[in-house]
Amino acid sequence: MTTLQSVPVPGTHPASGSLPSRAETREQLAKATYDLLVIGGGILGISTAWHAAQAGLRVALVDAGDFAGATSSASSKLLHGGLRYLQTGAVKLVAENHFERRAVSRQVAPHLSNPLTFYLPVYKGGPHGAAKLGAGVFAYSALSAFGDGVGHVISPGKAQRDVPELRTENLRAVAVYGDDQMNDSRMALMTVRAAVQSGAVVLNHAEVTGLRFTQGRVTGAELRDRTDGTEFGVDARLVLNATGPWVDHLRKMEDPKAAPSIRLSKGAHLVLKRTAPWKAALATPIDKYRITFALPWEDMLLLGTTDEEYEGDPADVSVNEKDTAQILDEAAFSIRDQQLSRDLITYSFAGLRVLPGGPGGTSQAKRETVVTEGRGGMLSVAGGKWTTFRHIGRTVMSKLAALPGRPLADDMEPLSQLPKKLPLPGIANPRAVAHRLLVDGPAPGPRMAADTARHLATHYGSLSFDIARLVSQSPELGERIHPDAPEIWAQVVYARDHEWAETADDVLRRRTTLTIRGLATDDIRTKVEDLLERTP
Repeated sequence: MTTLQSVPVPGTHPASGSLPSRAETREQLAKATYDLLVIGGGILGISTAWHAAQAGLRVALVDAGDFAGATSSASSKLLHGGLRYLQTGAVKLVAENHFERRAVSRQVAPHLSNPLTFYLPVYKGGPHGAAKLGAGVFAYSALSAFGDGVGHVISPGKAQRDVPELRTENLRAVAVYGDDQMNDSRMALMTVRAAVQSGAVVLNHAEVTGLRFTQGRVTGAELRDRTDGTEFGVDARLVLNATGPWVDHLRKMEDPKAAPSIRLSKGAHLVLKRTAPWKAALATPIDKYRITFALPWEDMLLLGTTDEEYEGDPADVSVNEKDTAQILDEAAFSIRDQQLSRDLITYSFAGLRVLPGGPGGTSQAKRETVVTEGRGGMLSVAGGKWTTFRHIGRTVMSKLAALPGRPLADDMEPLSQLPKKLPLPGIANPRAVAHRLLVDGPAPGPRMAADTARHLATHYGSLSFDIARLVSQSPELGERIHPDAPEIWAQVVYARDHEWAETADDVLRRRTTLTIRGLATDDIRTKVEDLLERTP
């Protein structure tokens, strides 16, 4: 493998469109007064920044870590209507979720999402019968206007042909329905790009150390750049706290007497190598309320998820032995043992769901979005589902427009005037993009591998051609980062120059799939860090 020591660094010309330096961004943030400062670069904060910038507001977005660095990149990777909500009679909620799911997967980001068929196995003695589940998936598909076909029931034999590792002992029938899947990190990053294209100024790895007050009102924040320790501040007419599991921590900065507003639920997942191709996902009922997923994702198998109350420091959330054992045990209801060997595990991750405070078990709690206003005028938003991220952004914007005294309403476009389904950057037919990459290829140099072309097309859309141009300028960047993964070195340079990557984890965990595949070796991390340190 090339050491990359002699690789020229593309992006040295102004026309290359590289991002401003961190110092330039800090100066820009410190000099202006923003209409809205969003603290928190998870998908809720990102979506709000995107919509606020579309509405014409001057918007700044900061995060103490990386964009989507916590819960927003630790999801089950699904865009879904929420089949389990039908049990509680939440028909309207499921229909609304389906509307958002279809909008994202069909019009907003078809290049970043893909349809996924789900098999829901019905075993003898299970919590639900075939007739009930058959009716359930039919109703579920009806609420999606049958856009993914009609929910129905098939035989165990047909299901096993699509999922060879399906356990068929005592399997009575299999219900079938459709949803969509994504790479959550890539979806979040493209939404950041959309916010910036609409005028927002963003900075990751910038930690809030305190809030600014003017006559008792929160009017900005003090920050510290974690990459070099530089301290600076941002002034804003309104501050939005979108820090997810840390939302109450920031609320206490505003008001030390603020009562807790949320509770946390831990969701853990395992990533395994697949022993056979999977043409569908499994959603296996564990009890009346819970389902365990087995999802083909990024050429791997994703298992999860757990759901238990979490009371520790959000920064310490991780997958422990109990989580691993539970996930494997629950997966064993419907998956053969050979696919569940611990030797196949390449990665594990855990995230924290933010739920409204209140009684009852976390598995039964609704994934509601809660918007509150503190005594200093800071708005806090928490909760919700990945599927409805656009809706959450619009919900917060409606709240901003209706604040007492309407401080921002006169400066922002009405929500009704904003584009309903504005596409994310790179929108294109990924199959057409992959074909172009294969036919045209980076020149000079060898032809691009088919798996690399497909990977670029489904993670960058038409922006893949920018990566191909990097390879044309420096053919060494067309080499694979690891022989067992489709990613190439040009993606690291692109992440550095165009996607705010500052650390090896930013690249290997969230802008590529090397970490989840178990391929982020020490040697690769060193080479990634070397590329990141070079000035574009």
